[in-house]
Amino acid sequence: MNRLLVANRGEIARRVMRTAHAMGIATVAVHSDADAGAMHVAEATQAFALGGLAAADSYLRIDRLLAAARTTGADAVHPGYGFLSENADFAQAVVDAGLVWVGPPPAAIRVLGSKSGVKRLAAELGIPCLPGYAGEDQSDERFEREAARIGYPVMVKAAAGGGGRGMRLVTRAPDLLPARRSARSEAESAFGSGELLLERALLAPRHVEVQLFADTHGRCIHLGERDCSVQRRHQKIIEESPSPAVDAALRERIGEFAVRLALRAGYVGAGTVEFLLDGDGEPQFFLMEMNTRLQVEHPVTEALTGVDLVEWQLRIARGEPLPMQQADVRLQGHAIEVRLCAEDEQFAPHAGTVRRFVAPQGVRFDHALRDGAQVPPYYDSMLGKLIAHAPTRDEAIARLVAALQRTTVLGLPTNRGLLIECLKDPVFHTGDALIPFLDERGEALREHLAGTEVRLAPLLFAAVWALSCAPSDGPLPPPFERPMRLRHREHVLEARLREQAPNALRVAIGTDSVLVHRLDNPPRLVLDGAEHAMHGVAVGPGQWHLQLGGTDLFVADASFEPAANTRASAATEIKAPFSGRVVALHAAAGQQVSAGETLVVIEAMKLEHAISAPRNTTIASIAVELGQQVSPQQLLLTLETA
Repeated sequence: MNRLLVANRGEIARRVMRTAHAMGIATVAVHSDADAGAMHVAEATQAFALGGLAAADSYLRIDRLLAAARTTGADAVHPGYGFLSENADFAQAVVDAGLVWVGPPPAAIRVLGSKSGVKRLAAELGIPCLPGYAGEDQSDERFEREAARIGYPVMVKAAAGGGGRGMRLVTRAPDLLPARRSARSEAESAFGSGELLLERALLAPRHVEVQLFADTHGRCIHLGERDCSVQRRHQKIIEESPSPAVDAALRERIGEFAVRLALRAGYVGAGTVEFLLDGDGEPQFFLMEMNTRLQVEHPVTEALTGVDLVEWQLRIARGEPLPMQQADVRLQGHAIEVRLCAEDEQFAPHAGTVRRFVAPQGVRFDHALRDGAQVPPYYDSMLGKLIAHAPTRDEAIARLVAALQRTTVLGLPTNRGLLIECLKDPVFHTGDALIPFLDERGEALREHLAGTEVRLAPLLFAAVWALSCAPSDGPLPPPFERPMRLRHREHVLEARLREQAPNALRVAIGTDSVLVHRLDNPPRLVLDGAEHAMHGVAVGPGQWHLQLGGTDLFVADASFEPAANTRASAATEIKAPFSGRVVALHAAAGQQVSAGETLVVIEAMKLEHAISAPRNTTIASIAVELGQQVSPQQLLLTLETA
């Protein structure tokens, strides 16, 4: 293995290349047109342009990836995660081209990479599975019959791939067919396969997975479990190990099942077997699926074991034996990972430009960020992963919260603030967070974030003053007040500002008045004796993205806006909340619709998002068409006035 092509992008491409370079292996980066200036391209030994923008025209093109390998002289391919990493046809094509495939054999992927296949094999081995249907008959009629047999609630799942895509919870029969259509569309876009399965849904389980490794010499071991229960839209955002719910006996039992499954299928390389745990005390567990690739959250296991899992992948692909036996595996301390995503606290994804980036010290941060980095709308919204490792769980949480507070990503929304709130939440702190955690606690977390923003109002005005107003040069500050109006979210805030010294500002909001001091190197604001780190950039004329400690705020100067009532127009217009592609239109001019009825479906960052009617009304006009790319705040349709 002399030259490794990494068939992926972003942080995982950089992660694989880092280990490959340390092992003396040259690397080849591939990239779409949207990623031509990305960090993984610059850091590789060699780069190859795949062309195209969407994944289907670039990172999912097997022919172009093989052409890249031939052109650059690569002799091995690492798929990363996502894209084609669990595509048996791609693995076979790599092998047929005479290249080393850094992953399991294609036959093992066909059996275990399909949720249908892994459940059939698990049943043969006596591994518990939830009741379900994974047959070849994919008709609506068959799914309706099977769902009735299984009993609601059921989960509709894509048979291929992972990452939460192509999954829909269905609690009643009338919602089954719309859920099937949406899940199939999302799965076809993400994995190139629309095959679906059904299984009985557990409403409040834990998601626990076992990391395993197998070599070509018939040996297989596991490296403990990870708890991935904190999720949004069936996608993990916090992962930790060890799981608060898994003791040594349960770890040994699920680890043994995972190893048996891999050995029966002739597995080689890194893999993860995922289980659902249900109940307290001695929970029941059910096999959910197997990911036949390296996981996003693999750094959690690396932290506990001290093992470089990518190095193991490369060595095993070269035919070397596992460097460790099961008895040698030691799990030290506690590790937690959070996924930093380009999305707001409502989980809406956002493309854009990173205008300023500052990484925190003291934790591991796998990312592909820098000043000026582009975040395209065509791929996953994850920007990077922060991983904290400490002797205890409480210490790991504290380190991760502190690191997130010191992380600066300006230019587009991120979930940084929500992650901080999740980690500080008492339910998570006690280790009791289950899969519905964000469904049950999300609104309270968002309300706490909003409350923090209100309390920071004086600092918000001071930050805009610091960024946009030059301090006076004279011996005395100006004797007059300056009125300022700022728009934040749907609110317009008003204040009167008076500079009392070159670095001191009096902020009066209503009848309250406070003095804010500005300090430099590093920039920070002082209010009532408390220091708040301050970062900010202009994101447009009179518009700023501010970061005050752990809080991000997007504000615009509304000082010269007319005091017009925009509520009427807002009530009759539905606009795109983010960039994306219109993949479904369920509305037509003159159509009567009910509150909550889906009108438009937008695909953004590999997920489908339904835009619903806000009230019972009639559609006045449609402003977009199927397949159209839309921008944030672009008009989608109008409603008749109430």
